[in-house]
Amino acid sequence: MAGALALSLLGAAPPPGDWRPLDPQNTLVVDTSKGRIVVEMAPALAPLAVARVKRLAHEGVYDGLLFHRVIEGFVDQTGNPNNRDGGTSAYPDLPAEFSVRLPDALPRTLVVRRSDGVEGFLGSIPFTGASAAEQALGVDHRLRVSGAYCEGVAGMGRQSGVDTANSEIFFMRAPARRLDHDYAVWGRVAQGLAVVRAIGVGEPPAAPDRMTRVRLAADLPAAERPSFRVQNTLGPAFRARAAQLRKLKGAAFSLCDLPVEIRQP
Repeated sequence: MAGALALSLLGAAPPPGDWRPLDPQNTLVVDTSKGRIVVEMAPALAPLAVARVKRLAHEGVYDGLLFHRVIEGFVDQTGNPNNRDGGTSAYPDLPAEFSVRLPDALPRTLVVRRSDGVEGFLGSIPFTGASAAEQALGVDHRLRVSGAYCEGVAGMGRQSGVDTANSEIFFMRAPARRLDHDYAVWGRVAQGLAVVRAIGVGEPPAAPDRMTRVRLAADLPAAERPSFRVQNTLGPAFRARAAQLRKLKGAAFSLCDLPVEIRQP
């Protein structure tokens, strides 16, 4: 369907219902001086980055660190042990994880299909991918994707070299698609986008906010884990909302127009 903004569902059949729980093994709970941010992590897009974030959270490295660079309409930047750009953990820098080929069996939802590429979701994580024509080239026909920097997306900071991501992380206050293909996407804020936007602005901020404690949800007692449910992007309600927005916005439609909703218990 050349040029059409078609919605298609690929991969395995979706689980029943339009809502799903978060996987506690891939959910990061970031308590800050402005409130709680809950991040759904994306090991399918950036497995090394996710493993590093988990490791530093387990070791308490992130606890108490400042949001040292915060730009209105752009990002909240944190995670450097020296609380300024250029700081690193005790571990080696990570190789670039800017794109990946998805296993054919991994369920994903496409919300945009154009002659020059596709856009869609893995869980709550937005991605941009190769066109059908590009996929057909070579011997590996699996879909090649990169995380898409919509609001709430969590990325790995780095220095000028592409292989210099280490401990720095950032949260998007608003979309900035120029970052696609250039910074590893390791997750997306499932709850707490208002907190992300409330973090004090500045380079550095005059009175910086901080991450007070960062933990994996699986490490919390069951009663303290986030209990809300996330909209299933494989489900019919999400697909219907995408179709409605696509019709309303026409050629201007983008996957960043589709926040993934949550339902409180």
